[in-house]
Amino acid sequence: MKTMTYVGIAALGLAMGAIGIGAYLSKAAATDNAPAPHVAYTLLDGTPANTAALQGKVVMVNFWATTCAVCVQEMPQLVATHKLFEARGLQTLAVAMRYDPPAYVVDFAQRKKLPFSVVIDNTGAVARAYGDVQGTPTTLLINKQGRIVKRYVGAPDFNELQQRLDGLLKEG
Repeated sequence: MKTMTYVGIAALGLAMGAIGIGAYLSKAAATDNAPAPHVAYTLLDGTPANTAALQGKVVMVNFWATTCAVCVQEMPQLVATHKLFEARGLQTLAVAMRYDPPAYVVDFAQRKKLPFSVVIDNTGAVARAYGDVQGTPTTLLINKQGRIVKRYVGAPDFNELQQRLDGLLKEG
């Protein structure tokens, strides 16, 4: 009887996990081609800003944390991608998660000389607006029409990401 109970509990746990993953994937998929949200935020230098100001531009939004090893590892590629396309109008917004200590974010951004806008999402409002982002890194691509056209959960294939950005920047 105990074996059946443990097996039943394990099966229930797996089923609930599958439901959770399915719900997460359908939520992520549902944001593809959805309008990008308009949300206010404050840049590291204290400047207030709003995603509405990015309308008409190709935008790469990266949710990250200094405590996320994959985020830290991918950051040089994110910087290189930004530098590759910034002259063509790419806007990059790096959103540090609400649990990331602000002093760590400021230190990281200064030490790495991040060449794009960095935001500390201290209330979680930006992550919630973009589909309740929980996992890092999560990167979203937004086209000139203000629609989310791609969501990468985890480190993206940067060659594929750069090809998509090239195409988005060529669009009228």
